[in-house]
Amino acid sequence: MEAVEIEKSGKKVEFMKNPEPIPEELLQAFEKDLTFEKAFYALTAGRQRGYIIYFSQPKQAQTRTGRIEKYKQQIFDGVGLHDKYGCK
Repeated sequence: MEAVEIEKSGKKVEFMKNPEPIPEELLQAFEKDLTFEKAFYALTAGRQRGYIIYFSQPKQAQTRTGRIEKYKQQIFDGVGLHDKYGCK
């Protein structure tokens, strides 16, 4: 009921642009390879968010770095983490 009342009142919800912090290992990968950074930011916001969440999950930095390296080519290809149709 409350949501309906808010909608009728005309209030707008403002979304945060980047709710998830970018992991340090991903920032380091961007520093080492500027074309990788450009390829990452060329992805849609949803695809970027998916990768950021996935890369941030492991507790160990070595695992986070490994995930970034594993999916680097997929990012260069403009494919999202969960895009099944684009993978061979």
